Parts: sequence; C-alpha cells; structure tokens
Amino acid sequence: MKNLQFEDLGLMRYKPCWDYQEALFKNVVSQKLAKRDALTKEEKDASPSPTSRLIFVEHPHVLTLGRSGDAENVIVSPARLAELGVDYFPINRGGDITYHGPGQLVAYPILDLDQFFTDIHKYLRFLEEAVIKTCAEFGVEAGRIDGLTGVWVDFEAGLQARKICAFGVKASRWVTMHGLALNVDSNLDFFDLIVPCGIKDRGVTSLTREVGRKISLNEVKPILKRHLQTLFEWNELD
Repeated sequence: MKNLQFEDLGLMRYKPCWDYQEALFKNVVSQKLAKRDALTKEEKDASPSPTSRLIFVEHPHVLTLGRSGDAENVIVSPARLAELGVDYFPINRGGDITYHGPGQLVAYPILDLDQFFTDIHKYLRFLEEAVIKTCAEFGVEAGRIDGLTGVWVDFEAGLQARKICAFGVKASRWVTMHGLALNVDSNLDFFDLIVPCGIKDRGVTSLTREVGRKISLNEVKPILKRHLQTLFEWNELD
C-alpha cells in the first residue's frame, strides 16, 4: 500500500527543516530494516510498513551546496552573505549550489520507493513532470533540456532558456529525501549570488515573472500536490 502523509511546514529556517527531514528519513529506513529482518512471518506482519511523507516548505534566504558541487559557484564573500542575511549549508543531496528563499515552493518527498518503483531516473522524471504540468496550469510552457538538470521555460530557445525549478535528491536503501524548488514569486536578484546549479550561461525565472502577475504559493501548492499524487498514485492519509 502506497500510503503517504502530507505536511505543510509554512515558513521554516533551513537547518531545523533539514534535521526534521533527516529524522523522518531515518525512521522510514529503520522501519524497512525492521520488517526485512523480522525472523518469522508473524513478526513481519506485525512490523508496520513505512509511511512515506511529502513536505511543502518555504525557507528564508539560504544557499545549499550539494555533494558534487563547487563552492566556487558562490560568487560573493561569506561577509556579503552575512550582510544580506543569507545562510549557507553544504548538504548531502546531489547537484551543485542552489538558492532557497521567500516566494519559492520547496517540496521534500521522503518516499519508500520499494512501495512505488525502484528507479531513481523515473522518480526524477515524475518530479519534473509534476512541475511541468503545474506550470502549464498557469499558462507557462515548461520542459526539460537534454544534459541539464531542472525544468525550464523557453527550453528549446538555447541560451534564452530560463530555469524555473531546480532539483536535488538523495536516496539510500530506496528511500528519498531533499527534492525540488519551484520559483513561484521569488526575488530573482538573490540568484546573482551564485552560479545556479553550476550552469553559467542560462538564467532563472519565476511563475510571477512569466505570467505577468503576482502568483502566491497558496495558488500553486494544491496544484503541484495534485499532480504529484496523480503520478505517484499514493494514498494520502488524514
């Protein structure tokens, strides 16, 4: 059974949210191992199946650097970051440097992929597809670019392409964490502090910029959630 609990954390600083994610991730992994290592059928049946989670959150200004990232892609000094009130964390996801901040919808799926499918590439394509379909509901055509991560606007326009959503995930024992960051009404000036995702020759955008009116996170949340649920076919618990 693909059961999932959804939680909207609202506005939350990055570090306590990361700690919370880690705790949920470790709980799912420990439940999986307990069920796997049960000695008898009765013990296996008595062990609860892991419950996947989906977290929506908005972070204050923060930069995060993935495992394969280059710290040189932060192009301002630590003193300048402190002056602007921007936190900075090297973290354990894939990918390079990215920015989170107010007006950006961040989604962290903590899924037991053994209950869905054991294919990380398919998992990432599903996350991308949910974002593409969400953008379409606001009249924004978005898509993928071969060889580059993320979801893009004007994705067939070469160097005119603009990233609207970044992705960076971790998976261990087929349990996922971290996820996606969709620019809804972000202050795009903060992306000038970095080389976003290590990609030097393309820009960034937001739903607000593309649509031409202010888009709120509350408009986007139910749409993104619906598309994720349709693709992953989970059963949301109360």
